[in-house]
Amino acid sequence: MLPFEKLLLYNKAWVQDKLELDNDYFDSLAIDQNPDFLWIGCSDSRVSAEQITGTDPGEMFVHRNIANLVVPGDLNVLSVVQYAVEVLQVRHVIVCGHYECGGVKAAMAGKKLGLIDQWLMHIRRVQDKYQTELDQIADGQARFDRMVELNVQEQIYHLAETASLGRMWSSHQIPSLHGWVFNLRNGLLKEVIHLAPPKQ
Repeated sequence: MLPFEKLLLYNKAWVQDKLELDNDYFDSLAIDQNPDFLWIGCSDSRVSAEQITGTDPGEMFVHRNIANLVVPGDLNVLSVVQYAVEVLQVRHVIVCGHYECGGVKAAMAGKKLGLIDQWLMHIRRVQDKYQTELDQIADGQARFDRMVELNVQEQIYHLAETASLGRMWSSHQIPSLHGWVFNLRNGLLKEVIHLAPPKQ
């Protein structure tokens, strides 16, 4: 059996499991979505938003890219943010990075990798901004981990500056912004930063 065929078989088994628990599961799922959360995470295959948070389909609107970036001017992520906060009116936006992030590692190494260098440039700007702090961390692993955290923090700041967030904060006082890091070494999530809507 080829690897992709296993995925199709798993899908059939998953459908049967859901229907055994609730015969109307897919009828309900097809009606609409009303998630409380927007998750902006890394494309890394080891970090599945739904699995590590225990959420079901329909509970979380998900966007993933390399190194969980919110780049000003990137129509992809900005469109996701606008739809999630203004149309779906999610109550929480989570930017989740993870330790051992290949994107952050590549940016810190400064190697030329081709097309992706344009994307990694945004991480290098974060590194430049915090270089003094990073230089004070002697241990290489601890420095790498801190850079992952700083990258998440900066993406939360970028989110807070989007027009969509500005409109929703002024009119609805939602959503709250959460910057988390997933620790691949122990499976736990760590909160790095939390921004509540500013009081009017």
